[in-house]
Amino acid sequence: MGAHRRKCDWCGSGTPIVRDMEPINPEFQYWCEECARALIIKGDPIETYRELEGEPIYGRLLEEHCTLKRFYSFVTA
Repeated sequence: MGAHRRKCDWCGSGTPIVRDMEPINPEFQYWCEECARALIIKGDPIETYRELEGEPIYGRLLEEHCTLKRFYSFVTA
């Protein structure tokens, strides 16, 4: 299934913007913007990720909403 046809693994309806490259549960790898924002606000952000839309949407969400001082890894290719 192509990335453009995939849906968010959590809500099942949103278009994924980010993929968790080291998921605790492999059933939840792809996250839409709203669900990804909720993870960050909850205090459980994705730490090793890959942006899917070619724009740093998830990176901006981390900058805007994450108050934890952790190191996050952006994975390429």
